[in-house]
Amino acid sequence: MQALRIAVLIIFAVVTFPLTQAQDAESEITISRESAPDPTTFKLTQVAAGLTRPLYVTHAGDGSNRIFLVEQVGKVWILKNGLIQAQPFFDIEGLISPGAITNSFSEQGLLGLAFHSDYRDNGVFFVNYTDRRGGTVVARFRVDASNPDIADAASGQILFQLSQPYANHNGGHIEFGPDGYLYIALGDGGAANDPLGAGQNRQLLLGSILRIDVDSAAPYAIPPDNPFVDDLNARAEIWAYGLRNVWRFSFDRLTGDMYMADVGQNQWEEINFQPADSIGGENYGWNVWEGNHVFAGGNAPNHVPPIFDYSHAFGCSVTGGVIYRGEAIPDLQAVYLFGDWCSGRIWGIWRDPALAWQTRELMKTELPISSFGEDEAGEVYVIDYGGALYRFDPVGN
Repeated sequence: MQALRIAVLIIFAVVTFPLTQAQDAESEITISRESAPDPTTFKLTQVAAGLTRPLYVTHAGDGSNRIFLVEQVGKVWILKNGLIQAQPFFDIEGLISPGAITNSFSEQGLLGLAFHSDYRDNGVFFVNYTDRRGGTVVARFRVDASNPDIADAASGQILFQLSQPYANHNGGHIEFGPDGYLYIALGDGGAANDPLGAGQNRQLLLGSILRIDVDSAAPYAIPPDNPFVDDLNARAEIWAYGLRNVWRFSFDRLTGDMYMADVGQNQWEEINFQPADSIGGENYGWNVWEGNHVFAGGNAPNHVPPIFDYSHAFGCSVTGGVIYRGEAIPDLQAVYLFGDWCSGRIWGIWRDPALAWQTRELMKTELPISSFGEDEAGEVYVIDYGGALYRFDPVGN
């Protein structure tokens, strides 16, 4: 494991150098902690409001320090110098599922946004949305050549399409990994209890994390080291499977480790972990397992249990987050922050010096938490589905 390879660097200290994904390998990286974070040392500060069903917050990695806010209704807005710009960066309201606009709640719409690893040079970004017939679409777009705050709406190119059998469990998150490949979360197809058996069926793309190469071929190529590339009984795009409906995954910007929040059925929500040196192919258990508990039963070969699960006594739908790698709150260093849509609770997960996972509830909010995200400096934000954006700040700031 990556953690074992850098175990000699295990520390719990204030990191004073800039924290970037390209950080020198010789620098010290905090991967474990001696103690739990102290919730009295940080707070949530509202930094924007007035959004319509916001679902995600991210940055372009281009040095501009802009924050991009994704609305389920098909728009992406830029927060620059503390202000949401008057014109949206991106608007595909006419392409997405009508129910995402008219319904009070939907699992369809504009669900994901990822900027190319070389966005500063090529201006390419990707979106994941459900189209007017409810199918999943991943498409490539470019920024306008004359205005960095506006996307070129005419530049769209569909890379990936998949019909969805039901309106829920669309996954939707997309993100570039440290390897430069695009990762895509797909739910199990919807309804309840996995009626298609998609979680354990590697011949279906549903219920999986996909990994594709968007640079080597059109519309995309299969990375040659994908785990099932030579398996006639599996789809070559699959990187990991046995997932019900991952609602946000993320990569630790310093170690490359991957964290996945998988929404449960009726009783258990879970957080899954994949180390940076994984060769892929992990089976996270659904629907044989729900969290660490038997669900349908049967066989789940190579099952990897979650690092944490919680019952519906504490919430009803997990919202995945990110590892804190900012500088403003040293006491959160190396803590994975995530929450629950229904209860507004926010937890932290970290590894102790023996690399065992530890968890603590950090705060109880009144927010319907739809997402977490980072800015370029590694500071962490929380999205309130009701329309606001919050940032983790030190108390007293």
